[in-house]
Amino acid sequence: MSTQKVSFTGHSGETLHARLDLPDGPIRATALFAHCFTCSKDIPAARRIAGRLAAQGIAVLRFDFTGLGHSEGEFANTNFTSNVEDLRLAAAHLASTVGAPQLLVGHSLGGAAVIKAAPDIKSARAVVTIGAPSDPSHVSKHFAAQLENIQKTGEAEVDLDGRPFIIQRQFLDDITTSKLDDALKHLNAALLILHSPRDATVGIDNAAELFTGAMHPKSFITLDAADHLITRAEDAEYTADVIGAWAMRYLQLAEIASSNSDTPEGVTRVSEVSAEGFRQTINVSGKHVLTADEPTAMGGTDRGPSPYQLVAAGLGACTSMTIRMVARRKKIPLDHVYTDVTHEKAHRTDCESCGEKGARIDVFQRRIFLAGNLTTDQREQLLKIADKCPVHRTLESEIKIETALIEDDRE
Repeated sequence: MSTQKVSFTGHSGETLHARLDLPDGPIRATALFAHCFTCSKDIPAARRIAGRLAAQGIAVLRFDFTGLGHSEGEFANTNFTSNVEDLRLAAAHLASTVGAPQLLVGHSLGGAAVIKAAPDIKSARAVVTIGAPSDPSHVSKHFAAQLENIQKTGEAEVDLDGRPFIIQRQFLDDITTSKLDDALKHLNAALLILHSPRDATVGIDNAAELFTGAMHPKSFITLDAADHLITRAEDAEYTADVIGAWAMRYLQLAEIASSNSDTPEGVTRVSEVSAEGFRQTINVSGKHVLTADEPTAMGGTDRGPSPYQLVAAGLGACTSMTIRMVARRKKIPLDHVYTDVTHEKAHRTDCESCGEKGARIDVFQRRIFLAGNLTTDQREQLLKIADKCPVHRTLESEIKIETALIEDDRE
């Protein structure tokens, strides 16, 4: 799994910050994760569940609601309705980048929010709640002692899990009028309710009310001894595995080349995913599956590295491997090596044999980091070895490419 930092504009025009957890291989589907009340995208449960789903081929966007975590804005000016609008905007961001979310996952109040938002997110095919309340107003119990003061003065500072938050009267008015009944009946998606009978924050009766109010297809699975925040790693991993297995029944999964492909040994087969965009599935000898794409600015969907980035990756990998091989053979105390490679096209001002005016030459800039108790001579020795890596020598040599049409004999 890899994680990218992303951002988009929230309901009030503020920038919301997010993390996009991506599979190592091709993306089979996308999901949107909504965190619990006053939590953030980075709580352990969110990170673990998103990571586990990414390992199953599902890209997951988890973001901080307005005024929380790293996102901009004032929490005091938000409410349940604004959270739902942030979810819709997050779904739109996904749709314009990685792909429209088919799976919506919400934790606690985030679970109520994904139910409320689901009817307006047309791509949603499956909705999952984790420890969710059946009524948004349930959260007011967290600051019950201040309710009268909030109603009288318009706002009050409350303590939530050791952190101060300003709760305004408009927040109370909003959660009081926000109901899930209509959304539950018009989800247009399958519903999975996950809840622990030992949840001391949101009682198990909330799960029963959600289940009763929803239309089929719907499912309920108990989380046994898990706490409300799903703090234990084993509980988060179990939750993610259940979600993944259940959701596969309802998601429209992207077709990908399998690891037991009929691609012959020694052949790298590159196949376009669809006639739209540029995304390609790369199958190497039937053993390894990769993805190539172009950035959105170039008309792609940015779901994988570009062809030139793959070339740069090959040069970088070969460089680091060659340095490691020589260090191992000569017993040089190299602890770690990494290679940064960038690519650009530069004017061939230094090329005397250049025949065309304004011609350009491809330039790969390579920066190598060596860690370890190395002498100056050892560092220089390993640096010189970089130029001897096979891919480097191939790129600098005369290359001949032979091209021919073939018949597709895979059927």
